[in-house]
Amino acid sequence: MAFDVGAVRARIPALKSGTARFDAPGGTQTPQPVIDAIADVLANPLANRGTTTEGERNAEAVVIAARRAMADLLGADPRGIVFGRSSTQLAYDLARTLAKDWGPGDEVVVSRLDHDSDIRPWIQAAELVGATVRWADFDPATGELRVDHIDAVLSARTRLVAVTAASNLIGTRPDIPAIADLVHRAGALLHVDAVHYASHAVVDLPCLGADFLVCSPYKFLGPHLGVLASSPELLETLRPDKLLPSTDAVPERFELGTLPYELLAGVQAAVDFLAELAPAADGATRRERLIAAFRTIETHEDALRARIEQGLARLEGITVHSRAAHRTPTLLLTFADHDATDASRYLAERGVDAPAGSFYALEASRRLGLGDGGGLRIGLAPYTDNEDVDRLLDALAGFLGTEPVRPVDAG
Repeated sequence: MAFDVGAVRARIPALKSGTARFDAPGGTQTPQPVIDAIADVLANPLANRGTTTEGERNAEAVVIAARRAMADLLGADPRGIVFGRSSTQLAYDLARTLAKDWGPGDEVVVSRLDHDSDIRPWIQAAELVGATVRWADFDPATGELRVDHIDAVLSARTRLVAVTAASNLIGTRPDIPAIADLVHRAGALLHVDAVHYASHAVVDLPCLGADFLVCSPYKFLGPHLGVLASSPELLETLRPDKLLPSTDAVPERFELGTLPYELLAGVQAAVDFLAELAPAADGATRRERLIAAFRTIETHEDALRARIEQGLARLEGITVHSRAAHRTPTLLLTFADHDATDASRYLAERGVDAPAGSFYALEASRRLGLGDGGGLRIGLAPYTDNEDVDRLLDALAGFLGTEPVRPVDAG
């Protein structure tokens, strides 16, 4: 059965504005069931978690359900799901915690391909304790971060490697399982930024080999917060700073203060919404339905990406920096004779949202020779359709002063 993008779009109120949205890497639009779930929690009795009053029980049930939903999405253990304000906050908290066991002579590896939230927390934590930071490069000509790029900077003193599962700037998807094998053979831990990856592909924590993995539900149709996944056994070995009366249980010891219960309800609703996007066998688990859904989403988004790439190839004066063999449906463009910011503004005036910038991937933008300015980023979501793509290509042609291009139907 073909992916019914029309049915998806019909359940997302923000799309009624008529704008063709290519800004999903910065955050997706919200389905009505997610909005309803958030409102429902706020409309019913609510209190701090417990078992005595109705409000306490409601809060407890929301947290348990959200942990189970994220565990199903990430192939993880619910006892290893930690909620936070953002993936950046979670990375900073984890970096400070792990750095308690680092010192002079220890080494931390970061990647130039990454979002700054998977770079700066580790650099700053290492600097505070006198540890050394080593940089893994990527190939700017191809956009590839290869296993040998990581291998080149590993040593017996490596304590942690931080790397993205997918670049939010150019979409590159490194071979994380192969990198994990190298990292673990060196005796180090692997932190994986899956914020962009989790929006487009099936996440399987054990198969990826990540010791820690972060993602952000607002990138996959949910509300604004962050999630860290790990094994509960590993989390038990870590001693984060926390308030004296707060629980020492895992994963709660990592969650500072009261959780946003209404947003957690939205997380569960977003996961359930995703699980409904593809047909599944009777009796299939939510995890099985999610796997089927993401495979369907990948097929849909890859076809649209190919449609865009076909159209861009017929427009002169555009450089596409997203070239890796395995990548998300995310394209970074620059123009021979025009500024990317001007292009973004021109498109926005014509009802096409495609932002310009480096999107916190400063190191990657600089390595590509684009300075801090980056380029025009085109990002797809499950609700993107062929009409959106045609409007994008027509607007780009107009910006460049050429005739509109019409790719062969993506089917």
